[in-house]
Amino acid sequence: MTTLQPRPPYSDAELLELYPPRLHLQQVQILLRHGERTPINARFTNTGLPAHWPYCNAVRHLRSAVLGPSGPGADPDVNTFTDVQWRRRLETFGADDAAVPATGPNSDNQPTLDGICDFGMLTDRGRETTYALGTRLRKLYVDHLGFLPASINNADFLYLRATPIPRALESMQQAFLGLYPPHTRAADFPPLTIVSRTPADETLFPNDSNCRRFAALSRAFANRAAERWNDSPEMAYLTKKLGKYMPEDSPRVAVDGKPRLSGLMDTVNSTLAHGPATRLPKDFYDPKARSIMDKIAVEEWYAGYKESEEYRTLAIGALLGDVVSRMVSSAERSVPLPDEAFAHAPGQAKPEQAPTSKSKSSSSRRMSDNEDDDDGFRFGLSGCHDTTLAGVLASLGAYNDKAWPPFTSHIAIELFRDAENAPPSSSSSSSSSWWPSFLRTASTPSIGRTPTPSLTDKQKVSMQGYFVRLRYNDEPVTVPGCKLPGNHLAGDESFCTLAAFKAIVDKFTPRDWKQQCRMNTKAPAFPQKPEPAGF
Repeated sequence: MTTLQPRPPYSDAELLELYPPRLHLQQVQILLRHGERTPINARFTNTGLPAHWPYCNAVRHLRSAVLGPSGPGADPDVNTFTDVQWRRRLETFGADDAAVPATGPNSDNQPTLDGICDFGMLTDRGRETTYALGTRLRKLYVDHLGFLPASINNADFLYLRATPIPRALESMQQAFLGLYPPHTRAADFPPLTIVSRTPADETLFPNDSNCRRFAALSRAFANRAAERWNDSPEMAYLTKKLGKYMPEDSPRVAVDGKPRLSGLMDTVNSTLAHGPATRLPKDFYDPKARSIMDKIAVEEWYAGYKESEEYRTLAIGALLGDVVSRMVSSAERSVPLPDEAFAHAPGQAKPEQAPTSKSKSSSSRRMSDNEDDDDGFRFGLSGCHDTTLAGVLASLGAYNDKAWPPFTSHIAIELFRDAENAPPSSSSSSSSSWWPSFLRTASTPSIGRTPTPSLTDKQKVSMQGYFVRLRYNDEPVTVPGCKLPGNHLAGDESFCTLAAFKAIVDKFTPRDWKQQCRMNTKAPAFPQKPEPAGF
């Protein structure tokens, strides 16, 4: 859960294996966990850990849109938007509830008023790591693969989204800055369009605050973890190590203690990600203790995804349903291209060659500056949370033996088109879904979220020749159901056929998420028989 240590850049040989010449990258959707942040609550101040941390210099550089007269001598009845620059000072309670400014230690361990973080706020370090993620994405998708243009006039080919929580939005913006720094954008580059939802509609993370049934399920699995672990030798070890720092009225470390075990781990990992002025006593960083905390917290929060289809459906099914729908839409709208559409730019490697550091992999169709993708967006970047990433992986049966997602972790969901097994052109007897959008009629329905068993033969044809691959923190992920014969690219089980991937996700894609969130709130939480994920 603490700072991610990115793997080295892919070598030329690794690029050729990861992006085989026969597969042409068509769409990428990135889910990224926000960067390093402060703890959600002030904990263990009795150890000398400051409640407020001085790592958020962004609060010195805030701007807000304001509406008013356009300037001196202007018509007072004509208003326009301008911005006001301001800095924020945090205030808190003092003795006798007196209002006092919040302070934190500076580099000399002296109190400072500026740059003070709120709880759960993206820190300067978090901004650095999410910007670095953006630069790594640029290195891969622009420099090596030529999948994205090097410079842009607009961001119409991007889908940018974030949860309502500021650290997720700010992390996504930092990653965009790394992907397309200012010198790569036109002088008249328009404002970015960033998609958001109200908290009641948010599905970019497991939304227990607005889904009553999921809240009941998550409580049940958390309570089961407490019953399993609270009296275990592992928890006894944690209490022996850390009990002396716990509150007097809650001296034992427990899954459901005060603070909860996951909260304790949150503070440990947040302190590890930042400077020496915000450190806990060394007992908190005992390797065995940290390993136990991680193991138990992962079970408490994510076992439900592995065991319960309803859990997967209500927690993350809507998001993955959106992801699959976008990929299917891209496949449906694609028109078979002549070979010259995949021609290599000067200096690009030919299909049989490994790409060099100055070349682009043949696995990607060359994209000229500002070329739009066939389906309206080519690359998605969504700012989300640890629970999003772990929920996605666990729901696909690919989270076994993985630790809690570190800060700035990401999942890349990539859609490929097989050049050696391309669907027939629109002039043949193939599905009309291959026609350009302006030739489609009402008799050519889009697949969208239509469950796989309800698809027509023509709709199934439109997904032929497409593959889906997930990479978690730059390592390929294999979904169990994709290992079955016929469900993957020959020789590489990490490339799942789009049809198989959709069929797996369809099983836990909600048909009416809000209605299902209101149903069965008092029904048993645990399934009567195993419902393994990833099939």
